[in-house]
Amino acid sequence: MADRIEKRIELAAPISRVWRALTDYREFGEWFLVKLDGPFVPGQVSTGHITYPGYEHVKWEAVVQKMEPERYFSYTWHPYAADPNVDYSHETPTLVEFTLEATPTGTLLTVTETGFEKVPAGRRPDALRMNDRGWTQQIKNIESYVAKRP
Repeated sequence: MADRIEKRIELAAPISRVWRALTDYREFGEWFLVKLDGPFVPGQVSTGHITYPGYEHVKWEAVVQKMEPERYFSYTWHPYAADPNVDYSHETPTLVEFTLEATPTGTLLTVTETGFEKVPAGRRPDALRMNDRGWTQQIKNIESYVAKRP
């Protein structure tokens, strides 16, 4: 079984624009469909709630790992932690990484999520499937977002 999700997309926007869409918590919230409580700070927990229709009951909680300006942004979280009655805190989180590379026409964005082998076996297939589907949608969301807001 796969242990990673990787999505790549070339965005017709400069790295500085894509970086801002990824790391400004208000902009991230607009395309990711999450209302965050405050800025991303390495080493700190980011909290908020999902605003995606049907998932408004889901809390956002991620730990910001690294922010290397205009190159790399990462956080850990509990994948597909959608049941408000389940305590996911005992589970090992997955690592989400955003890597930016300049291209002749814009920015290559690579989104990678790893660590699914540590997700409990009973949740792993759903977490992989739902997050794979989710990242497919999210790269479309960021593409549309940066195109409409240069």
